[in-house]
Amino acid sequence: DLSFNRLTGQIPGTLEDLANLNFLAPWCLRKDLPCPRNPDHHSLFINCGGEATTSVDGDYYEEDLSNSGPSTFFSSANKWAYSSTGVYLGNEGAPYTARTSLAVNGSEFYKTARIAPQSLKYYGLCLRQGNYKVQLHFAEIMFSDNQTFDSLGRRLFDVSIQGQVVLEDFNIVEEAGGVGKGTTREFNVDVNGSTLEIHLFWRGKGTAAIPNRGVYGPLISAITVTPNFKVDTGNGLSAGAIAGIVIGSCVIIVLLLIILRLTGYLGGKDKENSELQGLELQTGYFSLRQIKAATNNFDSANKIGEGGFGPVYKGVLSDGMVIAVKQLSSKSKQGNREFVNEIGMISALQHPNLVKLYGCCIEGNQLLLIYEYLENNSLARALFGRDEHRLTLDWSTRKKICLGIARGLAYLHEESRLKIVHRDIKATNVLLDKDLNAKISDFGLAKLDEEENTHISTRIAGTIGYMAPEYAMRGYLTDKADVYSFGVVLLEIVSGKSNTNYRPKEEFVYLLDWAYVQQEQGNLLELVDPSLGSKYSNEEALRLLNIALLCTNPSPTLRPSMSSVVSMMEGKIPVQAPLIKRKDADRDARFRAFEMLSHDSQMNVSIHSHDSQGPRSTSIDGSWIDSSISLPDETQPHSSSRMLPEKPLENN
Repeated sequence: DLSFNRLTGQIPGTLEDLANLNFLAPWCLRKDLPCPRNPDHHSLFINCGGEATTSVDGDYYEEDLSNSGPSTFFSSANKWAYSSTGVYLGNEGAPYTARTSLAVNGSEFYKTARIAPQSLKYYGLCLRQGNYKVQLHFAEIMFSDNQTFDSLGRRLFDVSIQGQVVLEDFNIVEEAGGVGKGTTREFNVDVNGSTLEIHLFWRGKGTAAIPNRGVYGPLISAITVTPNFKVDTGNGLSAGAIAGIVIGSCVIIVLLLIILRLTGYLGGKDKENSELQGLELQTGYFSLRQIKAATNNFDSANKIGEGGFGPVYKGVLSDGMVIAVKQLSSKSKQGNREFVNEIGMISALQHPNLVKLYGCCIEGNQLLLIYEYLENNSLARALFGRDEHRLTLDWSTRKKICLGIARGLAYLHEESRLKIVHRDIKATNVLLDKDLNAKISDFGLAKLDEEENTHISTRIAGTIGYMAPEYAMRGYLTDKADVYSFGVVLLEIVSGKSNTNYRPKEEFVYLLDWAYVQQEQGNLLELVDPSLGSKYSNEEALRLLNIALLCTNPSPTLRPSMSSVVSMMEGKIPVQAPLIKRKDADRDARFRAFEMLSHDSQMNVSIHSHDSQGPRSTSIDGSWIDSSISLPDETQPHSSSRMLPEKPLENN
């Protein structure tokens, strides 16, 4: 097969004079088989290995009956050609065409085929330049499906078009759904010269002796090539006129774009944030068009909640994957810095109890995060939502949720490559999947806790009722702030009540305040959710409640690490919760912190949404509801000694 050669230059006269090469036109020795005349073909129909036939669509398929030997090049009137190479192993006399008399599903051309032991190439010659639709028709007619030895054969081969592999380990029987059934594979291909090359080749895979020796290698029934462009019949504009129109139009469009850019109507006023430019994304990227299609152009019917960034939408990608899309809002208290922070950190974190980040979209003024979709929404809605949204969480499920949150935080604090403080652990930032497994979400407020730093002095950002007192009062942030928030959430899960919204009596500020009273009186089990009835373990409930009180100790140094919390919850180590007694004359430092925070928030920030007079923290029906606040940076230096309460607490 001389088509494998890449010969250049003039053909030696000695070769042109050889009598045994007279059947080869000189052009077939040149690279890419150039057309010896002006290309004028724009379609091709070949019945490989069979007689001429007409399809049901009225297309005339030319015959291809040559059955030449192991090294053949055949040309049909400079319109198409084929070359075949190789000798069948164990059966050198095997034919190079196949046919069947049995009924075959599909067109008549499926009853015949051209085969080759190694390489089979078809060429479309003298084709006009442009994009073509190439259809390759296959039907396995050399095996049987009668459960005999003949049915055990497997034919595997590869196909490339214009040098690019388009089918690898192609199995006709699997593709067609059986023997004697036609199947078609379709490809769009560019012809930049004048030749289309279709190469079928065997790489030694499959069987080679079923039903007979030499039955293997590529097989093809027919080839259809049609243009994806309007064929010029010569009655339209000349090529020069068309080229002039196209060039002129392009120049005008470029000038218009330059004018719009200079006047600020085309991106001139929307400069990319430097933080986004410097971000090396370690995650997938989605186009805005994909996200709009997935969410039906951010249809309000697909809105599932309100997060720290703004609205959260449910979406379905073209491949059927369900996603959650978090959209950055221009009115949000969070911004591009937190957006970049969230992408950078979540993309580096992989844990069963953390919400998985699929990717992001940074396009124009749109900043979007694409997460896995969690069917059961937030823990807050499951516990405190409207009646139609609440879930019946039995004791074992509550234990699983508590342990899942603890493991996720232990990973963030101690097991991940980066030591991370979440800063905003609360029931609305814990999502539940279809099996009610807990996953921590919303890392937009998270702060990196470098190994060499014992604490971070930062601007206060969190949620009233969940913030540790040392963080709320002084901006003193360590992983123990997350431990405190976890203790509050743990108390909410066991009791089924919201820390900020539940007040059993006027003198109690928070659920946590009431919990300490119950501990002091020896009535901790009074905190257990009444809806559980007696279907829970007293021992396990006391363990979780004592862990919650231990985690919410006003002194950060007396709170356990999250890995210790996990061990305590699993019963591997004992729980020793301190008893903190309340005194009217000296109220706990926690509540002084809440008073200061409430006063500061009224002076410096608004925790109300732009569209409502009520606090957003009361909206718990959505998925990712935000009730977080941000206070100014504390620039005053801190020491660990100053973070303790001014008067020692009484511990037992």
